Amino acid sequence: MSQADEFFSDVRRQIDAALDRLVPVVETEPTRLYEAIRWSLFGNGKRFRPSLVMASGRELGAPDNKLLGTAAAVEMIHTYSLIHDDLPAMDDDDLRRGRATAHKKFDEATAILAGDALQAMAFETIAADDSLDVSVRLELVAELAAAASRMVAGQQMDLEAEGRSVELSAIERIHRGKTGALILFSVRAGGSIAGGSTAEMESLSSFGEKIGLLFQITDDLLDVTETTQNLGKTAGKDAASGKATYPGTIGIDRSRQLISEVYSEAIDELRALKKESGSLALLAELLLKRSESATSSQS
Repeated sequence: MSQADEFFSDVRRQIDAALDRLVPVVETEPTRLYEAIRWSLFGNGKRFRPSLVMASGRELGAPDNKLLGTAAAVEMIHTYSLIHDDLPAMDDDDLRRGRATAHKKFDEATAILAGDALQAMAFETIAADDSLDVSVRLELVAELAAAASRMVAGQQMDLEAEGRSVELSAIERIHRGKTGALILFSVRAGGSIAGGSTAEMESLSSFGEKIGLLFQITDDLLDVTETTQNLGKTAGKDAASGKATYPGTIGIDRSRQLISEVYSEAIDELRALKKESGSLALLAELLLKRSESATSSQS
């Protein structure tokens, strides 16, 4: 097992156990709601965002027990956003994480409520985390609320851009919110919990912005180069919906070049932290390898 595989296996095990403790069991009334929540949470998700919380916190010396609550909260927010994104009024998708979306498995109303509940649970989880000082909890809640707000604004801009010709700068604005905001929070959250210095937090923030961009370009590229089976969601959906994407705007080859450039910039930020060989670097490398896999599948 590679170092990256060991890291993800450990983080996923801990995050899933934390989520299992924090989310009511399916026998809890109303049972349909909690069944939908657990169906959505415990699909074959990568746990990428919680992994960023754990990685950045570990890099700066925070123990896992102080990181897990916030990492689980991030996954709750992310899953809520996926449930709502998949709704017929949004992206109208039937497949997520390799199985039926919440509104297809249950119904639209239950899916909406499952997302609403997960969002509330996320803030409750951080606010009630007595392993953290109250001041840290307040900071995390405020930053997560701002990130979630930017994520929603990005989704609105994404919807408004469908079927339109948009410039690269507009795509970047969309995805700094829709995708990048929660990724940036995840990186910063681990640093905040670890008590990172001003300089460390600045480097983490710059890295978070770069890896958020790296994630989105890679995701856009995979949508046009991979199969539905490999993605676990409907392939080619972005193009079919007229989404504003990097490959659609600058082409596949330039998107691949941009991935390499942004990856290098992200690693430069880790060098400033003297963490270019740690867990955060593994996560950046994972995205680079995913894009390279897409490249070889098209050659």
